[in-house]
Amino acid sequence: MKKIIAMILFAILFSCTDNSTMERFDKAQKAAEVNIKGYSKPDVLQLRLNGQPIEINGKSSYTDKIETQLMFVLDEGETDELGIYNNETGTQIAKYTITYNNFEDYKNVSFFNLPGIFLQTYAVKPQVNLGKVGFEFIFPNLGEFSGTSLDGVKGVLKRENGLVLAEFDNIGKKDFTSVKIYNFFSATAPVYLELYKTGTTEPYAGSNIIKVTLKQDIGANMIVLQEKMENGVWVVKGDIDIADYL
Repeated sequence: MKKIIAMILFAILFSCTDNSTMERFDKAQKAAEVNIKGYSKPDVLQLRLNGQPIEINGKSSYTDKIETQLMFVLDEGETDELGIYNNETGTQIAKYTITYNNFEDYKNVSFFNLPGIFLQTYAVKPQVNLGKVGFEFIFPNLGEFSGTSLDGVKGVLKRENGLVLAEFDNIGKKDFTSVKIYNFFSATAPVYLELYKTGTTEPYAGSNIIKVTLKQDIGANMIVLQEKMENGVWVVKGDIDIADYL
């Protein structure tokens, strides 16, 4: 008789269990970690997780160096959104959709937000000795106007007289190249970067030599190459130097 009563009580208790509690225990979860390293100047930014502002050092908007770590729980089948916004205009600059299955891809989120350009990369200003010049390159919009499907190009840095100063085997879209260093030779003379298909001496698009005129500064030069349209013709410019902001 006692066994029967115990079974009845167990059945009653089990049937009264809150369904939401059961779902909470049934749903698979993972702990997500996002390490953010960014820089913005002059714009003031705001980071938001699922629409809620993220505080960094007690502030909900920030400029210059922006670093923080986010830790939260991801449920299977659900989506979390990390957004970067211009704090003044409310414009969304970038969005990262983080899920139970892809959160490892967003363990490190890095960016530079500068006038006219947003880079999803991280960079450290290289050490260049006194009297030396160092160059690094990145080419985030490669193919936007030239139509090339290449992920990277070869770069040859030259003086006006054609003397080769440095070669870059692969200037890609996502990361800066390694720094190449040479002796400083002039405060006024420009240098030129010629761009080719990787491993060849053929222009990476079209048939004409692709040449970018660059200003050289003593120390580090971290140049962002950009395809642009000028008078109906696509060209490559190297006007942005990230080193100026670091």
